[in-house]
Amino acid sequence: MQSDLRGRDLIGDLDFSKEEVETILDVAWDLKRKRALGESHAYLRDKTLAMLFFFSSTRTRGSFESGMAQLGGHAAFIESRTTQISHGDTETEMGEIFGRYFDGIAIRHVDWGIGNRYLNLVASASRVPVLNMQCEIYHPHQCLADIMTIIEKKGRNLKRKKMVVSWAYASSYLKPISVPQSLILQMPRFGLDVVLAHPPEFKLMPEIMEQAQEAARVAGAGFEVTDDMEAAFKDADVVYAKSWGPLLTTQDPDEGKVIQDKYKSWITDQRKMDLAKEDAIYMHPLPADRDVEVTSEVMDGPNSVVFDQAENRMHAQKAVMALTMR
Repeated sequence: MQSDLRGRDLIGDLDFSKEEVETILDVAWDLKRKRALGESHAYLRDKTLAMLFFFSSTRTRGSFESGMAQLGGHAAFIESRTTQISHGDTETEMGEIFGRYFDGIAIRHVDWGIGNRYLNLVASASRVPVLNMQCEIYHPHQCLADIMTIIEKKGRNLKRKKMVVSWAYASSYLKPISVPQSLILQMPRFGLDVVLAHPPEFKLMPEIMEQAQEAARVAGAGFEVTDDMEAAFKDADVVYAKSWGPLLTTQDPDEGKVIQDKYKSWITDQRKMDLAKEDAIYMHPLPADRDVEVTSEVMDGPNSVVFDQAENRMHAQKAVMALTMR
């Protein structure tokens, strides 16, 4: 166990070593047990967390705010449009000032080419930990909840287990690429054989792909890429299928929508799930476009773990906050 994560930022998935991630998971399971038994675990009594949102949220706000309260502290919800950021507060001001008001700063900013840089600039000026609630490159706390859920369902020995990370069609908007990028970085470190499936226009960042391949090599795990959704699903133990935008092809939303609409057949339905193993689990970070991105039959079916996954957001994030904000 890596026992001292005090003061550490969590912005990218590789900011913490595999051993440090395992420490977070162990603490998360302990906090989950305490929550189930009604045992007090106010490790952050009188501590405060600033939650700065540039992008709307359901699970992220709810899980951080509730988790901070359970740890004995307080989380302040701050919508960027209610601040003076648009009138001159720079990243340096936000880091310096919030770093003096609060004991931690959590930020969600997914604008392409802006969000990750913003988080890192705030972190460089802050005296307290900066936690990434999602940027355009990474979604590390979602990924911690995901590996926590996979281990709960499939056991700690994930060697030779096949995980599909697949694009899926959605009609609502061009979603960030941060979830699949975090998944392909983190999951190979735990021995999972990852198959990334997407249409040609929906590639991920080249540097992320290189890091994922290296993580798989070090762990002795597989990492493959295909443009065939059904082939990817075959004999999978874990199916993680969600939409993301063709952001490396175009940042124009209208052009991106035209590209996206070419692939309406990329829906996770029961026929495709039947290609996976009988006990395969279906995962999605939510919200999902029901009966467009995934059928209700799958999302509400016996293989779906999406609500366990959503719950684990809170437990994993509590572990990160307890370890970094002490």
